[in-house]
Amino acid sequence: MNQIRQWIDEGRITDAIELLNDYLATHPNSDEALYLRGRAHRKAGRIREAINDYLASAAINPDGPAARAYRMEIEIMDFYDRNLYNP
Repeated sequence: MNQIRQWIDEGRITDAIELLNDYLATHPNSDEALYLRGRAHRKAGRIREAINDYLASAAINPDGPAARAYRMEIEIMDFYDRNLYNP
């Protein structure tokens, strides 16, 4: 997961998402992988996909970072446009 974090930070979003998709195919309940894929989607500007991944991750681990990320996204969306977060 450290490599994926580095790729996200470096902007290698496609590489990170591809690796995360492969990982999630065999580990669908990995809250960390779902959270990281959400971060990658967020960095790419795909807010709906990010929110969906944050929600899936938070459902597995309600105390994890995805729950905070989800709440922050919703606060931002409430400020701008509610129609953008209709998963």
